[in-house]
Amino acid sequence: MKQTLFLLSLVVSLQTFALDFTGNKLLSYTLWKSVTKEEMQKRMKDNHVPKSLLNPKYDVDVYDISYKTCWHDSTCIMASGLVFVPRGFDKPMSEIVYHHGTRVEKGRRKNVGGEDYLCLGLAVDGYLVLQPDYIGLGHGDKFHLYQQYKSLGQASVDMIYAVNELKDSLKFELNKQLFLTGYSEGGYAAVAANKYIQESYPDLKVTATAGNSGAYDMEGVQSKVMFQKYPRGHYLPYLLRGFNEVYHMVPDLNAIYKSPYDTLIPQVFDGKHTFKEIDAFMPEVPKDMLRDTFVNLFLQDSDFLLHKALADNSLCYWKPENPIKLCYCTNDEQVLYKNSFVARDGMRKLGAKHITLQNGGRKYGHNKCALFTGMYTKLYFDSFRNGSKYGRKGNAGKRFMLALARLAIKP
Repeated sequence: MKQTLFLLSLVVSLQTFALDFTGNKLLSYTLWKSVTKEEMQKRMKDNHVPKSLLNPKYDVDVYDISYKTCWHDSTCIMASGLVFVPRGFDKPMSEIVYHHGTRVEKGRRKNVGGEDYLCLGLAVDGYLVLQPDYIGLGHGDKFHLYQQYKSLGQASVDMIYAVNELKDSLKFELNKQLFLTGYSEGGYAAVAANKYIQESYPDLKVTATAGNSGAYDMEGVQSKVMFQKYPRGHYLPYLLRGFNEVYHMVPDLNAIYKSPYDTLIPQVFDGKHTFKEIDAFMPEVPKDMLRDTFVNLFLQDSDFLLHKALADNSLCYWKPENPIKLCYCTNDEQVLYKNSFVARDGMRKLGAKHITLQNGGRKYGHNKCALFTGMYTKLYFDSFRNGSKYGRKGNAGKRFMLALARLAIKP
């Protein structure tokens, strides 16, 4: 009996070894949805998007994939994501990794919605679009390490490799253009993936990145929202959960919260509650959920590990080798627009070139801003596809129509 158990254990160990060290990333793929160009045209009409800004040319098949990636301690785990494949595109395609905004729920929604339409808006024009769920979301393993650049970058890199394995099965070809973009946490994630690829994956070359409304200055601009009225209270405990997993700031994370948050927070961050449900009982000022001892440590001790975590995951002080556009909206109440200015200035100070800013609108808050920054991003990426080396603002006629749309659409 003992010999049999030993042999079974050996087989399992060998299987785990193969999972960890095989060169292949793709685990599975299945067709999730198909969206016709006519459906996209109707969606655009319903949302008052002019045809002159986007003319859908292709039907799109959307695949749900699972792939291998790494947890922060380098153990092999599973992640998931969506791949938007234009149907009938007969030339090598440019590839875009679209990084979605903050999500707290696990699983996959039943229907296309939200930022999926931003991905479709790119795919109907002939781009291959990847939307990683990030580590710990979708139907992947573990839990999400919110706003941690290496974790976000790893999920993107491994999805790029996994999708590359799909080319023969799904009959598409890629050219050498690789773009990164996203909104909110996804804007941060796009710049994070760019930094991580440049640091660790020399075989991948980023053509350009468009970070939209990202909290790049974690240690400076964005850290201040903890001490003022803020509409999304769930961001802080979400951030602290992931930081404590990696940096081991305190032995018991729940002990840093005041009552009743010390018992409520562990219950609602279970992958089943929505952020609106969580925000409903969060305090107006995020720091009010924390015990005074924890807040005082942050304010008075520069060696406190939370400072290191914020500094490690700030994205303002590195030198990108490729062009980057940082889009923002002045009236964004969730991600302060100054994040983009600090990041632009920090990158330029270290010698980076072709780092530009784009205001998506002075009157739009966080949610509405996503539509306009997404449109500016497409114009920017189109300029590379049309031969620009460092990126341009894009087609003048489309920019004029976008300016009119900004005037017409209410905040």
